[in-house]
Amino acid sequence: MSLLHETWHHETERRKWGGLEPVKTITLTLLSGLFLLGLAGFSRLPRSTGTLEQPIAFSHKIHAGDYQMPCLYCHANARRSTVAGIPSVQFCMGCHKITAADKPEVQKLKGYWDRKEPIPWIKIFYQPDFVHFSHVAHVRAGVACQTCHGAVQTMGRFEEQVLITMDRCVSCHREREASIDCVTCHK
Repeated sequence: MSLLHETWHHETERRKWGGLEPVKTITLTLLSGLFLLGLAGFSRLPRSTGTLEQPIAFSHKIHAGDYQMPCLYCHANARRSTVAGIPSVQFCMGCHKITAADKPEVQKLKGYWDRKEPIPWIKIFYQPDFVHFSHVAHVRAGVACQTCHGAVQTMGRFEEQVLITMDRCVSCHREREASIDCVTCHK
């Protein structure tokens, strides 16, 4: 092979592989792919948020514990929807126009009411996009809220006491003889 032909061949290979040898290119591509797969997998892991500072220090202990208000009184959507929902400021003010109206946290609630603003609660429970969870199905099956949410009635500040994982859900479905078919929970 002549020097000119050898130079031309080397230059063609360099352009073809972007200046990198094929092994380096393949290695870099594989590592990039693994990184992206790992990132995608990590984003789908159950997240434990623990205790979060909310805009109002709402106490489930007072409402559900001391006053024994049923979960479905405030989270009425759980009876008829996939989501339990959060009560509106108007709903809360139905009681708190009079009850505990002088308390600092109720004054914060009244501030939202006066400004006609929703309370910007911070979401505690997350689930991956590919999971379909229905509160109504669980309520109709008689599953107590505490099964998934922990002893809510004892919590001054709400915290995620139970890590909701696929293993936990499948075990519960087996105990209750509910369907463990994949399409029951996965979209």
